[in-house]
Amino acid sequence: MRVFTASLATETNTFAPLPTGRASFEAGDYFPAGTHPDRPTLFSGPLWAARQRGRERGWTVIEGLVAAAQPAGTTTRATYEGLRDQILSELRAAMPVDMVLVGLHGAMVADGYHDCEGDLLSRIRAIVGPKVVVGAAHDPHCHLTSEMVGAADILVIWKEYPHTDAVERAFALVDLCERIHRGAIKPVPAVVDTGAILMIHTTRDPGQAIVAHMKDLERRNAILSVSLAHGFPWGDVPGIGTKALVYADGDKDAAEAAAADLAKLVNSHRETLAAPFPGIDDTLDQALKLEGPVVISDGADNAGGGAPSDSTFILRRLFERGLNNAAVGPLWDPVAVEIAFNAGPGAVLPMRIGGKICALSGEPLDRIWRVKSLVPDLIQTGMVEGTTVECGNAALIESDGVEVALVSIRGQVFCTDLFTNLGCDVARKHIVVVKSSQHFYAHFSKIAKHVLYCDAPGVVGKNLANFEFNNITYPRWPIAAPRG
Repeated sequence: MRVFTASLATETNTFAPLPTGRASFEAGDYFPAGTHPDRPTLFSGPLWAARQRGRERGWTVIEGLVAAAQPAGTTTRATYEGLRDQILSELRAAMPVDMVLVGLHGAMVADGYHDCEGDLLSRIRAIVGPKVVVGAAHDPHCHLTSEMVGAADILVIWKEYPHTDAVERAFALVDLCERIHRGAIKPVPAVVDTGAILMIHTTRDPGQAIVAHMKDLERRNAILSVSLAHGFPWGDVPGIGTKALVYADGDKDAAEAAAADLAKLVNSHRETLAAPFPGIDDTLDQALKLEGPVVISDGADNAGGGAPSDSTFILRRLFERGLNNAAVGPLWDPVAVEIAFNAGPGAVLPMRIGGKICALSGEPLDRIWRVKSLVPDLIQTGMVEGTTVECGNAALIESDGVEVALVSIRGQVFCTDLFTNLGCDVARKHIVVVKSSQHFYAHFSKIAKHVLYCDAPGVVGKNLANFEFNNITYPRWPIAAPRG
């Protein structure tokens, strides 16, 4: 069997100030055809799984481009069309093929394209025709559209948030596609829109219970795959929304019943799916009453949702309230990192940090800082087992008992080793502020006595009423009507 596989992925925050260009992909997970390393990356799961299955089963696997960029603002048209056409050209050169397996995010938006994934999958289908099996894996924060479902034989969405099951779901996709190719199954899809746009943490109930229910549904006769597209709230596109996706083996009624069942369960927990998000001072008040370490999520400034990761709102309040024994990071400030490297370890000097990209970054913070440590090319452990994430040159600076991890490559924190590799022992801090929405949880929950989620200002702010949506259909709970 001949299998073609490739990946094109980013999560687009259409309200974010930073554009996503070609350099954004080349600075991310970017591997030209045939150069992917011998390890999985977050969005190359289908390629990795196809490589393993191919070795076991004697397949010919043709590996195309893998390109994944850090979430940011709208992708430029030239960038999307160039990367898309590169993959399509590689597919044409690989023909004939029996299967096409694609790693996607599902919330990529480009100039002129509200649904990049639907466009790419439709063009793939046009090349390979109706008999070739086409499958794709998606992040749960995707915009599930009829174009995506219609162009593919099967779509599999990761179930967990944090996305700890990306590789597991990729193997599920590959195995389902192989069964389709053999004629062993004939998937029939059903999609039910909940009418909402929800953030679902699967590390606690009711999110955990929803994932367990999805797995229970997959044990029913005829049900092949059950997915939940959480959706991405900061993408102003027609396809936005939380939607249930079920495939049954030749049984449309079974698929529709299971999708309706899942959507009903999700809707019954609308009010409790998201964690409580008090404001900055209320969060700090709560943290002071708790035994540390207390990990506070500054998800509004999460680079993984398209934010700059340079906001100073929470950091400023730590100083204004005289709080210490605290750590904050990663704060993206390449200029401050360069100054710290020039000054050297142990230097004490005035520095202006953060607050550089937009109004939702806050005001720059001017203080006297001590350079505690410098690490060239800092690496942190990634979310997917066996992966690492580059942070660039990094510096740990301190002022009045508050340590800040500065990085030169914009990105969220996944693991405590981003701090500990800089010499910051977060296990001994009372307050640790992480610029991440939820992907930090898998590692930080091991050292945290408590985890709190803060509603600070930011490009990924939790109050969706503060954002002006022009392309969605109302009502979309909790957004009742357009602003104004």
